[in-house]
Amino acid sequence: MARIREKVKTRPVDALVIIGGGASGLMAALAAAEAGVRPVILERMDRVGKKILATGNGRCNLTHLSADPSRYHGADPAFTAPALSRFGVTRTLELFEKMGLETKTEENGRVFPRTDQASAVLDVLRYETARLRAEELCLSEVRTIECADGVFRISLENGHVRFASTVVLAAGGRAAPALGSNGSGFQLARGLGHSVVEPFPAIVQLKLREASLRKLKGVKIQGRLDLTAGGGSLCSESGEILFTEYGLSGPPALKCARTVNNLLSGGRGPSVTLDCFPEKSAAECLALLESRRGSLGYKSASDGLVGLVHKRLIPVLLEKAMVDRDKPWKKFSDGELKRLNACLKSWTFEVIGTRSWLDAQVTAGGVATREIVPETLESKRVPGLFFAGEIMDVDGDSGGFNLQWAWSSGRLAGGAAAARILAAAEGN
Repeated sequence: MARIREKVKTRPVDALVIIGGGASGLMAALAAAEAGVRPVILERMDRVGKKILATGNGRCNLTHLSADPSRYHGADPAFTAPALSRFGVTRTLELFEKMGLETKTEENGRVFPRTDQASAVLDVLRYETARLRAEELCLSEVRTIECADGVFRISLENGHVRFASTVVLAAGGRAAPALGSNGSGFQLARGLGHSVVEPFPAIVQLKLREASLRKLKGVKIQGRLDLTAGGGSLCSESGEILFTEYGLSGPPALKCARTVNNLLSGGRGPSVTLDCFPEKSAAECLALLESRRGSLGYKSASDGLVGLVHKRLIPVLLEKAMVDRDKPWKKFSDGELKRLNACLKSWTFEVIGTRSWLDAQVTAGGVATREIVPETLESKRVPGLFFAGEIMDVDGDSGGFNLQWAWSSGRLAGGAAAARILAAAEGN
């Protein structure tokens, strides 16, 4: 600590350093700059906002109209309430509109740029932070942070050292490390005395134990997934489901992933049941099969399912139902129809895990929120240290909720950090 005090005597001290140039870091910089504090953004990648460009398949689902604490997870979802109430969806959209971004609302309340370009979201943020003279320093990965006498010593991998009176730690989680989040922020937080809830991937594809997956790779259906463990349904989601060589993707699978990892970490083996006809009851689906037995009795089992289900699903479903694919429909027994109906309405798979951090969209777990003041996002352990975004033990549902948390928490942290700096300046 004596080394920090000695260095500070001869080196300039930045008022505010923001570690991480993602969505929350850029919003924190914007909030601070608007308040009159010029921030310095340290970004480990060669440019800021790379993860923004990848969200929503390049379209950027920047928020959801239903964003409230009930759509967030972690040890204390209510922790999100102050940030979401002070800078919620309405104020977020007003700010982006003020910066020149036109948006549109699609089904289920998801909000996208009108241009369907994620780059537009990043561009308006960067134009505004540049206008307000926020400084971006890319290829500036932070190795360590130390704090003594109210001054932070920030050591970079490139050998440079910066000093700051206030820090916003917005380094992200571990999801999608190729886009900038490699988990290094957790080590920085630990080094400053904070606890970290063990992170795990959320919003990620499911891995299944199923021999027929390679035959089904690329097949898409509109269906419903029910995640179960110990006989009870824990997650039920409908939408487009994609078969892959390892398991299932698509929004329903991604939305169940967080619960899957929670179950597996607790030693519980989950399974998922696929309903290929969620719009019909089991009785209605069986009646449909019986009708086809009457009207298409001259066709084989394989040909008789064409036009009803995806063609590549047919041989796999017939094998599961133990029906000869060449058997004429008119010779189907009631028992065979019921087995086929069961496959269509309740095809069950054993879930063995999820894909890795490389494929995950969001990190669950992170810096323990009990150690952070929810009204300002300042550390309870280190005065002058603030947190924003995915680094905290907060993760939202799929559909724009995680970006809304980035905007809300970044705005709150950046504004509170600036207020602290300005108050200290007035006191001097």
